[in-house]
Amino acid sequence: MKRPLLTLLGLAIGTLDLAASPPSGPVKVFILAGQSNMEGAGKIEGDPNRNSGKGSLSHLAGNLEKYKHLRDKEGNWSERDDVLIWYLERKGKLAPGFGARPSAIGPEYAFGHVMGNAIEEPVLLIKTAWGGKSLAKDFRPPSSGGELGPYYKEMLVHVKGVLGNLGKHFPGLKGRDHELVGFGWHQGWNDGCGMPATLEYEKNLANFIRDVRKELGVKNLPFVIADSGFGGVNQKVDRRLLIRKAQAAPEAYSEFKGNVDCVQTAGFFRPADESPSRQGYHWNGNAETYYLIGEAMGEAMKKLRDQ
Repeated sequence: MKRPLLTLLGLAIGTLDLAASPPSGPVKVFILAGQSNMEGAGKIEGDPNRNSGKGSLSHLAGNLEKYKHLRDKEGNWSERDDVLIWYLERKGKLAPGFGARPSAIGPEYAFGHVMGNAIEEPVLLIKTAWGGKSLAKDFRPPSSGGELGPYYKEMLVHVKGVLGNLGKHFPGLKGRDHELVGFGWHQGWNDGCGMPATLEYEKNLANFIRDVRKELGVKNLPFVIADSGFGGVNQKVDRRLLIRKAQAAPEAYSEFKGNVDCVQTAGFFRPADESPSRQGYHWNGNAETYYLIGEAMGEAMKKLRDQ
């Protein structure tokens, strides 16, 4: 029996509407925290007079196939409708420009791409990072004793404030439930500037993970650490090497097996002559370094979430 044309059209439109409707599950929320290298110093535009712009995001997108998807058909930087970011009151769709300055990227950029590709529901990144901060003092967790770190407190105030007012910050998320599903940490330079802070870093980091989970009410919140691989594989400074060892240690604790991972970053270090700057402690401003760190963090997070 033939169906009336209007009925067929109605069915087709209904099918299209169903396919186009966004997933109804809770918004998946990731926290990204740390100091200046979580803020991000990866240059979007390089200086063509310095080294032809090498190490900038523009140079990468224009010369390497891996990064060409970052621009749209008109040559503009693409934005993701399915990944949103809040970074100390700067907010919007994921795109370049959410680094320490609008002219830079940090690990959030590639991390957001990885998670957006892996998750059907909308993704929200809440980034809380400030330059020149230590885990021994500024982010000091309660379980480590002594004076509670002011930036530990501020981090949690921001996270809870955003989660408590999603509709205010992102009108498109109004009325949506949310689920806190992961935490990314990239920090360590300041603690590696003196041996006392270096030697207590492992204890402080383990306590930080425990205390953050307790405060946010997520028992085994997946936690990814990007280590401090500044100087690359040839790093020789003992404090820097000890910090990296301390950052990698917690993942082997029985309580953290399968829910904490440390990403090794030394292989992402690029020399100054291939980068926009000579600030080794800021990864020489190299956008590829920051992109690879974020990408590795995202891949590690995917594995933790799948376990």
